[in-house]
Amino acid sequence: MKSYKFKTATEMTALCDDAGIDLAELMIRREMELFGNTKTMIMEKMAGQWAVMRRAAGQAVTQPVTSMGGLIGGEAKRLAERLKNGMSIMPSVQGWASAYAMSVMEVNAGMGLIVAAPTAGSAGVIPGAFAALQEEKGYDDACMTQGLFVAAAIGLLIMSRATVAGAEGGCQAEIGTASAMASAGLVYLAGGDVRASCAAASAALANLLGLVCDPVGGLVELPCQRRNAVGAANAICTAESALAGIAEIVPLDEMIDVLYDVGKNIPESLRETAQGGMAIAPSAARRCRGCGTNG
Repeated sequence: MKSYKFKTATEMTALCDDAGIDLAELMIRREMELFGNTKTMIMEKMAGQWAVMRRAAGQAVTQPVTSMGGLIGGEAKRLAERLKNGMSIMPSVQGWASAYAMSVMEVNAGMGLIVAAPTAGSAGVIPGAFAALQEEKGYDDACMTQGLFVAAAIGLLIMSRATVAGAEGGCQAEIGTASAMASAGLVYLAGGDVRASCAAASAALANLLGLVCDPVGGLVELPCQRRNAVGAANAICTAESALAGIAEIVPLDEMIDVLYDVGKNIPESLRETAQGGMAIAPSAARRCRGCGTNG
């Protein structure tokens, strides 16, 4: 019986080639092999994840959510209003991707329902980018669900061989991974193959390499919210470059190793401890007085 398990992007690509299937189908067959679930069950579960993502992406652009720490709330709506009024200087897809990503982070910080993909601190990136593209291109929810399987494949590779924890690898491990996942999924939705998805993911990681994790007050609010917006915009940019056939010098497997190596070299004060970076800026400390670890 053929196995659909893989540990590297190289193995993943070879399995797609050998079986004559795309990356979404490979992930579905892998789930069937590992857990014995039917394809219908797997698809329905992922569709449920997309429904939660889409709802969180749209929630705070119309109804602001004040965070538990009081550091964010209303930012997604402000950005959305500029987009609606034609005032934004950003292209439409990137602008809405940013607004939707920020919305998810408001929902998260307000103790609402989100999908941690791959973490709660980076939960806005994939739904932000995906929701914006869905609206722009008119893809149905079934198509978006397929795209999530491709995103999951990239997350699987990084979790297996590196880390997605800010406490271990800095924000590059969270936002960087989420952006790589989103970028690969966007490529798939736009008709790109597994190699293009891998190239997009590698580029997304490269662009955010070295990003530190310095949560103000020790809370997943600032600078997390706008970094999710950046991660979503980065996913769109890198997906477009891959679809244009712009080659990556460093293949995805090597870039994942680079991500892990850089993460290990980021000082502990800049790995989710709130002991460095923006977290210790005087203005930030004053703003979050009475909240989080700096209270």
